[in-house]
Amino acid sequence: MDGKGRAIDNVFIERLWRSVKYENIYLNPPESGVGLYRQLRDYFDFYNHRRRHQGIENEIPINRYLKQERNAA
Repeated sequence: MDGKGRAIDNVFIERLWRSVKYENIYLNPPESGVGLYRQLRDYFDFYNHRRRHQGIENEIPINRYLKQERNAA
C-alpha cells in the first residue's frame, strides 16, 4: 500500500475480523487448527453468500457483485 487508502483498508479489515471473532470463533471455539480452518471456510462462505450487510443497503455481497458485473458488461 502506498499510504493513501491504507487507513480505510485497515478499518474494513478490523471490522471483518471483529465480525469473524464475535459471530463465530468466540461462540464455537475450535478444537484444532483443522477445525479452525473449516470454521473459517464455512463462515466466509456464509459472510459472502448469505449474510446481509448493512453497509451495502442490506444486500448480500455476491448479489451486489453479480449485479455490478452485469451492469459493466
